Amino acid sequence: MQRFLPVVFAVFAFPLFVTACAELKESRPILPVRAYERMIVGRLDAEYVGTDNCVAKCHKHDKITDDFLHSIHGEQIKPETRLPLVNCESCHGPGSLAIDELENNPELNDQLKKKCDTTKFLDIMNLPPQAQSLICLKCHAAASIPTLAHWNASPHALNDVSCFDCHKLHQGPQQKVSHEEMAELCYGCHPEVKAENQLFSHHPLREKKMACVDCHEVHGTTQEKLLRENTPKGTCTKCHMDKQGPFVFEHADVTENCANCHAPHGSVNNNLLNAAMPFLCLQCHGGHTLINIPGVKQLFTNRCTDCHSQVHGTDIPSPATTGSGTFRQ
Repeated sequence: MQRFLPVVFAVFAFPLFVTACAELKESRPILPVRAYERMIVGRLDAEYVGTDNCVAKCHKHDKITDDFLHSIHGEQIKPETRLPLVNCESCHGPGSLAIDELENNPELNDQLKKKCDTTKFLDIMNLPPQAQSLICLKCHAAASIPTLAHWNASPHALNDVSCFDCHKLHQGPQQKVSHEEMAELCYGCHPEVKAENQLFSHHPLREKKMACVDCHEVHGTTQEKLLRENTPKGTCTKCHMDKQGPFVFEHADVTENCANCHAPHGSVNNNLLNAAMPFLCLQCHGGHTLINIPGVKQLFTNRCTDCHSQVHGTDIPSPATTGSGTFRQ
C-alpha cells in the first residue's frame, strides 16, 4: 500500500499545482484611476477628528505619533491656521468610528485593554499597489517632485511596485531610505544585481560609497533602465568626468554607451570590462600582427592598452599616419 501513496499524492496534487501556476500567470489589467480613487476615499459614515483626538484616547500609537511629529511630514504646518498639513487621517482615512467605542480616559482604556478599532480605517496594506501609490500621489504630484510625472508609466509602477514597498513611514522619523540601506532594499527585487556586485570588479555599493539612486531615478524617467541622464555616457561621466570629452580623436563605440565595454554592476575583469583584453577589443577590431623576425609575423595578444592607453579619446594625435589618437605618447 505504501508504494502507491506517492502515486496517489501526485495524482491529487498535480491539479492544485497547475491551478497555482495558472493563477501566477493570470493577467491582472490595470483599472481606471477612478476605480482606485474610490478605494481610498474611506468610510463615508466617518468623520475626520484630527490626530490629537485619535491618540488622546489610546497610548498604543504613542511611539508612531512621536516619530511622525519629528518627520518631514509632521513638521509641515499650514501658516494661516497653524494646523498640520499632513496627519494620520491623510493616509488612513477618517477616524471617528475607530475611536467611537473608547473612553475619554486613556489610562482606563489601557486597564480595560480597549484599543482603537483599526478595521474602521482604510485597509491600506491590502489595497492594490496602484491604489497605495495614489494615496501618496494625492500630495506628491509632479508639481512637488517633477520625476513623478513619469511614475505611472515607469517599470516600477507597471510591475505592481507601490510607494509602500520602499518607503516605511512608521519605522522612525526618517521616512526616506538611507543610502546605507538602499542597496539591500533594491536587491530584494534585483537579486541578479546583488550577485554582480559581489564580483571582483564592482562599483562601491558594498562599501557604502555610492547608492543605486546615484545612477537610477527610481520614480521614473524617459530613459532605459531608469537612468538619470539622457544617455548612458551622460550618467557615467557625472563621476568619470575625465572620460566626458569631447575629444578631437573619439573612440566611436564609447561616445554614447559605456556599456559597450563595461558591465555597470560588476565583472570578473578589471575595470568592469565585459571581457578580458585583448578579447574585448577583438570583438570589434581585427587583430593586427607584429614583425619580430624578418619573414615571421606574430599575432599581438597582449593587452591593447599597453600601447593604446587613451581608449576613451584624446586631443593628441599619434605619430602614426592613420590619424588615430589612442596611442601612448
